[in-house]
Amino acid sequence: MKMRFIERGIDMQLVEVHCGQEAEVAALADEIWHEHYKTILKKEQIDYMVDKYQSVPAITGQLEKGYRYFLVEIDKEYAGYIGLVFPPENGRLFLSKLYVAKKFRGKGVASLMFQKALSFAKEVQADIIWLTVNRGNTDSVSVYRHWGFETVRTEDTKIGNGFEMNDYIMEYQVAKLPV
Repeated sequence: MKMRFIERGIDMQLVEVHCGQEAEVAALADEIWHEHYKTILKKEQIDYMVDKYQSVPAITGQLEKGYRYFLVEIDKEYAGYIGLVFPPENGRLFLSKLYVAKKFRGKGVASLMFQKALSFAKEVQADIIWLTVNRGNTDSVSVYRHWGFETVRTEDTKIGNGFEMNDYIMEYQVAKLPV
């Protein structure tokens, strides 16, 4: 499935990822995570997390469990991706992944992906979209707050290999109008 959008004068395609396309997401994840998190996390932790959560086998397993991934394509180049966990639980849709490549930030790509999440939430009658975001990821936290997400708690989770995730849990009330 491909959907075309024009955002801020940029022609974008939103492409649903199916089994067999995991390598495209994994390659983009590796690039984005190593660039974006290098000032927040140690390289060893980034390597570990990419392998555990965003490698081809990890993404394949997520797709098999019902996750839905979408790539954003601009001029035949992948600009970002989003991952949503289906089905929602107790009226809550988990926005598991929302990442944009550095050269495409500030061009409306993240907003497009959030609009897709919002559209799915409404389709499946979810009341809340929720996500986890690293507490040191201040740029992303600011974007989520701008969209209307609110921090509901903090969470520290041991993920293995001696690493820990230190996150905010943020929620968006679907009845709100997006900014």
